[in-house]
Amino acid sequence: MALSKDKKHEVVKEVTEALSTSKMTVVATYQGTTVKALQQLRRDARAGGTTLRVVKNRLVVKALHDVDTLKSVDTSALNGQLLYAFNMEDEVAPAQVLATFAKLNPSIEFVGAITAQGTFISAEEVKALATLPSKENLIAQVIATLGSPLNDVTNGLSGNLHALLDGIEAKASN
Repeated sequence: MALSKDKKHEVVKEVTEALSTSKMTVVATYQGTTVKALQQLRRDARAGGTTLRVVKNRLVVKALHDVDTLKSVDTSALNGQLLYAFNMEDEVAPAQVLATFAKLNPSIEFVGAITAQGTFISAEEVKALATLPSKENLIAQVIATLGSPLNDVTNGLSGNLHALLDGIEAKASN
């Protein structure tokens, strides 16, 4: 069904807001994906803070021109039926959600992504981003790395204390 002019302006406004607040907008094709599978993808994405939209590319291009930092984004790859994944908190989350879903539904394929800085990155770069650990995992790894020397020192000291106590105990029993 064709959108009225007012509805198109409303969609452009919504997409402009999503693009301006999103840290990363991942673009993917979805042709051949069932409605049921897309509904599941939306639920999975929503759980991770990612919003999915299917919008006409022409309206997305208009929205890109409305955002100052995104005016110079290369839009030549925005062809065909595309799905746009927005996330306001995490740059990697949209790519990870789509990559995880694409393992079971190969009809989902990356086209690229639009960064908050206004660059369009390729599908290969998006796939590489999708393999990165989540933000929480990276923080946990850094904390574990920082805490490791402290744990080593306390383990070493406790081992020496046990040996000292064993030595004193052996002398006392003689």
